[in-house]
Amino acid sequence: MHTASATPVTETKIIMSDPTALGVFGLAMVTFVAASSKMGWTSGTVYIIPWALFLGSIAQVWASSIDFKKNNYFGAIVLGAYGLFWIAVAMHWAISLGWLGAVGDKADPRQLGVACIGYFIFSLFIMIAAFEANKVFAAILVMINVLLPSLALSIFGVDTPFFTKVAAYSELSISLLGFYCAGAVFLNSYFGRPLLPLGKPFGFIRKGPLLVPATDIHRIEPVAGAAKK
Repeated sequence: MHTASATPVTETKIIMSDPTALGVFGLAMVTFVAASSKMGWTSGTVYIIPWALFLGSIAQVWASSIDFKKNNYFGAIVLGAYGLFWIAVAMHWAISLGWLGAVGDKADPRQLGVACIGYFIFSLFIMIAAFEANKVFAAILVMINVLLPSLALSIFGVDTPFFTKVAAYSELSISLLGFYCAGAVFLNSYFGRPLLPLGKPFGFIRKGPLLVPATDIHRIEPVAGAAKK
């Protein structure tokens, strides 16, 4: 009887840098440019579309994909969700401007307000997790949860001047907090020590042990069995 010889297995580990600074910078940039329109510093949405597509969406979605590979659950979901949001918003603006053809009389821009309510609901869950990440992330999520319903109400025509102003200041706050967060993550990661504080988690909810996916269990078990031998 022939015994199969053990084939040596070589593992290649790819180390990827933390993409958080780039993703948050993308969010900060697009909200800064968008806030300039709501604040009355600039006008229109035509030239906001490139920033929404490349910084608000591509930068965040790319950072999300890296976080998925690094098993950074919070960053992967948050950056991915808001990156996709800005793609949809940019498409909404482009369609309303007639870039994809004439807009029919059946088009209803209030559907963007409905989408903002949907994102507001999901952002409430994200905010709970952000409280246990750091204080800057928590502050950004609080402001996002002020921005989204304010945008929705202004789109629905509910006291539009007031809620547009609330949306403007909350969006500006998100951008400024985002710039600080991106800069702090970048410098802290580059120098390998905390230069700029992000604030400790609030500690309201204690985290439990991470659940290992079933696919990972099957992959790990043979190695554990081999170690026992």
